[in-house]
Amino acid sequence: MRNWATGAAVVALAMAGSAHAQDSAPDAPVSYDVSFPEAEHHEARITVTYRDLPAEPVTFRMSRSSPGRYAIHEFAKNVYSVSAVDGAGNPLPIARTDPYSWTVPEHDGTVALSYTLYADRADGTYSQIDTTHAHLNMPATFLWAEGQEERRIRVRFEPLEGADWKVATQLPAVDGEANAYWAPNLQYFMDSPTELSDHMVREWQVGDQTIRLAIHHQGSAESADRFAEMAKRVVDAQIAVWGELPRFDYGSYTFIADYLPWVSGDGMEHRNSTILSNTRGLEAANYQQIGTLSHEFIHAWNVERLRPAELQPFDFTQANPTPSLWFAEGFTSYYAPLALIRAGEWDLGQFLNVTGGTLNYIVNAPGRRYGSPQEMSLRAPFVDAATAIDPVNESIFTSYYPYGQIIGLALDLTLRQRFEGVTLDDYMRLLWETHGRSERPYTPDDLQAALAQVTGDAAFAEQFFAETIEASGLPDFAPLLAQAGLSYELARPTAAWAGPVGLEAGEGGVRVTQAPPPGSPLYAAGVDTGDTILAVDGAAVADPGAWSAATQARAPGDRVVVAVRRRDGSEVALPMTYAADPAITIVPFEAKGMPLTDAQRAFRQAWLGTAG
Repeated sequence: MRNWATGAAVVALAMAGSAHAQDSAPDAPVSYDVSFPEAEHHEARITVTYRDLPAEPVTFRMSRSSPGRYAIHEFAKNVYSVSAVDGAGNPLPIARTDPYSWTVPEHDGTVALSYTLYADRADGTYSQIDTTHAHLNMPATFLWAEGQEERRIRVRFEPLEGADWKVATQLPAVDGEANAYWAPNLQYFMDSPTELSDHMVREWQVGDQTIRLAIHHQGSAESADRFAEMAKRVVDAQIAVWGELPRFDYGSYTFIADYLPWVSGDGMEHRNSTILSNTRGLEAANYQQIGTLSHEFIHAWNVERLRPAELQPFDFTQANPTPSLWFAEGFTSYYAPLALIRAGEWDLGQFLNVTGGTLNYIVNAPGRRYGSPQEMSLRAPFVDAATAIDPVNESIFTSYYPYGQIIGLALDLTLRQRFEGVTLDDYMRLLWETHGRSERPYTPDDLQAALAQVTGDAAFAEQFFAETIEASGLPDFAPLLAQAGLSYELARPTAAWAGPVGLEAGEGGVRVTQAPPPGSPLYAAGVDTGDTILAVDGAAVADPGAWSAATQARAPGDRVVVAVRRRDGSEVALPMTYAADPAITIVPFEAKGMPLTDAQRAFRQAWLGTAG
């Protein structure tokens, strides 16, 4: 995913890139010129010029997908006022046959296409233009010509007049030309988000490479300094997992961060950079943005270089699915909090709160009965910031992010239990050495083969994949966590439970806004979205608080009658039996008055980097 070449070609082009930036970029046969004359109205004016075109019609397209997202996005809806001229400046006719493309039938070998872009959403997928910044995700910003994807590209930005804007991007600069950058081809260009703003820059060296943090926020220089120090420690903790830093194509990696009230929260990885966005400032959020930074930087290894075969090359005209998101995104989600506690940015309580909450969600997720982690990965085009107006059955989906996170937890603890000296870190390093460093894409079979190799037990690897990846099985977490002096237990074993349900005040009762999940007492009773719960055993339920109070007054096994009005106006009496609350939690032994053994303390230290 987000690749622009493969195998040895990546290495060769990366080595040549910096050396030839000066003499190759000005002669690029594709050039973009970007200005912001109407920034207050969220508009940019963009001209893309293609030279040396063959004597045939040329079709310009707007992408329908974006690196790091798996769903379709209709970026073309924000393109208008399109015109074209030839090399002599003569107007050219434009034909439209679909919503996503503009075709120039005749030209003299040069076509300069100009258009206006509207953009007002800053996150990892879309673009935003205003008087404070130009936050540009390339597929949401730039038209491109079919059949010309391998040609070099030059882009020049004209910052907003009177604004103290500078540029943050992974694109290499054109030597001697202000605000001009270049890309070896369309794949790399589209994978290079760019921020123009008055941002703060902090950078440091890791060996001969530069890590750069560009923060556009309303906070102080001191808060930027503190966040940069946190980022340094997290980066170091992640390098310890993989054994080395990836070789970035042009010698640097850039975190591009927008922490502003008018942006949307997100994180999106790219080959040599990432987009980070949050509606709160660093201090207001107590620097919680470090969690997203941790997740996205792991992608510099996992996904950007160690990547599924199905995501190569990235197709900007359609969704890009793979059955391996449980690994690509899920294992990344496992390592993000692990890196934070190992780096000393989180304590044990913070780690267990997040990990325990995720474990509770997955263990009790109804979606696991409808599909394996591979199946859930293939549903990504329907859920990854996808939009639709028709209702869906949310119960059938379990997100591959937390699903894979808990599989990573299970595998790590199992490896440490069954194979002396073997951890998930060893598995990840092996995959990096065999597939990541060389950028040889992997298949699910490759992931299984690597597990067999690192454990020396092919039968174990086969069983793990058959039961946990191709099916929906999970291990018994109690003995796995007990190795680290952690108790896996029910959070509220004596509490009654009818199931999670969305409720709002309705006429004569509470209306169900989100369907109860399969397996819950409400689901078994026949309650669904659009129903209004009127009473429980004759006692009126006037608001969501009354429903909660009715549940708290019961015990597991209690039987009641729930009076419900259907959306067609009919009323029914539905028998329901409360269950025990299935929520689980993770509690340190010492919090229960149980001292740790030396073995448990050592296990916890080796796993988390801390014994307490």
